[in-house]
Amino acid sequence: MLLLYPQNFYFEDSTIPMKRTLVILLMLVAGLAQAQLKALVGGTLIDGFGGKPLLNSVIIIEGERIKAIGQVGTLEVPAGAEVISTEGMSVMPGLWDMHVHLYINGHSDYTHWDKKYLGAAKNIIMPASAHQLLMAGVTSARDLGGPLEASISVRDRINKGELPGPTMYMSGPFIQHAPYPGTEAFRWGVTGEVDARAKVKQLAKAGVNVIKLIDQDQMTLAEVTAVVDEAHKNKLKVVGHSHRPEEIRIGLKAGVDCFEHTGLASAPEYPEDIMAMIKERTAQMSLGPLFWTPTIEGLYNFEAVRDNPEHLDNNSWQLDMPDSIVKDIKASIRKPGQLSYYQLNPIRKPTLERKIKQLKEAGVVLLVGTDSGIPMKFHSQSTWNELDVWVNRLGFDPMYTIRAATYWPAVAMGADKDFGTVTEGKYADIIAVKGDILRNIDLLQRVDIVMKKGKRYK
Repeated sequence: MLLLYPQNFYFEDSTIPMKRTLVILLMLVAGLAQAQLKALVGGTLIDGFGGKPLLNSVIIIEGERIKAIGQVGTLEVPAGAEVISTEGMSVMPGLWDMHVHLYINGHSDYTHWDKKYLGAAKNIIMPASAHQLLMAGVTSARDLGGPLEASISVRDRINKGELPGPTMYMSGPFIQHAPYPGTEAFRWGVTGEVDARAKVKQLAKAGVNVIKLIDQDQMTLAEVTAVVDEAHKNKLKVVGHSHRPEEIRIGLKAGVDCFEHTGLASAPEYPEDIMAMIKERTAQMSLGPLFWTPTIEGLYNFEAVRDNPEHLDNNSWQLDMPDSIVKDIKASIRKPGQLSYYQLNPIRKPTLERKIKQLKEAGVVLLVGTDSGIPMKFHSQSTWNELDVWVNRLGFDPMYTIRAATYWPAVAMGADKDFGTVTEGKYADIIAVKGDILRNIDLLQRVDIVMKKGKRYK
């Protein structure tokens, strides 16, 4: 029997081309395996655990995960591995942003946005927002409020590799007493304990990763407790909006796992009874940490943005966004100083500083989150701005701040076995930036290398 072989040779023995084909296939498989090996070589590794940085680091990546970590001269780079120089760079875990809204992107008029762009959420706006986050070095993020089907779809397409973006943890719609008119697609009202449990079950069945409460001070304690209890039965954490004191009180009584924001009121500090409740909760070590995402940079930096609005023209936030939507966003923020959303800010800076100090002293574990998507707060800029405020305005230790954006968020989401630190066996979510970020945290505004699950995006 004559068989045609690709090299135009003919063989009487049919087993010969079969053997050669097998050899070629084995060579291709071996080559593919080698191509999956990467080595980050030469950088200063800040691993996320808070210890002394590792100089002249070598990080071996095989496929999606970290295979080995060592130093130049002691850890050999495998033959055939792709070598990526990180010399002169700070290397660290990919950032987490624990409070984003992919559905919005800096527009100042929520009512207009919801009416015009809700239908574009799944295939245009949310994928664009996710891509912008990733290119800013954010490899994991928690989305706290958006249309349910679109949220799940975007998260799953990212996980399948169909869209570029961080690993997303989605809440879907807010749970509250009653949705604001026109927001029913992403705000669900509850009427009584039975309905509260039913809403949580519906969200859990849809596949959300976390439950978001808002305006819980307008709900009964029984309703809020039902939400928290049902969420915990479904192995879901609950985060609670915390602008108003009573939101915090009722959230603490019900067992909310993480609080968001630091309050819009001009009161100089948290009331004594709330601080007593927080300290009582943080003292119960068997319950784990009490987490808090203060989201302070937007309001803290408002005056600087108002007086120096040039960064609003940075095209990083326009990535994947249609020109018509970009034009609409620009028009809505053309007069930053007149936006009503920020008018309380002048009296809030000392309030923010005092409240952050109170929370820190009470044993709360603070997490980096930005509320990105709110007016003038873009997904491509907000995370590094948050770290800047913590370190350069509030005096936080840089290593503490980095852990609040890497290690602790992974712990809060129960994902620390795979994410949050640069560790052997974990996913290779790694970023690198030229210079020493422990001396200048602002270098994170220009991330040079972005790697997520071993794939380099930047």
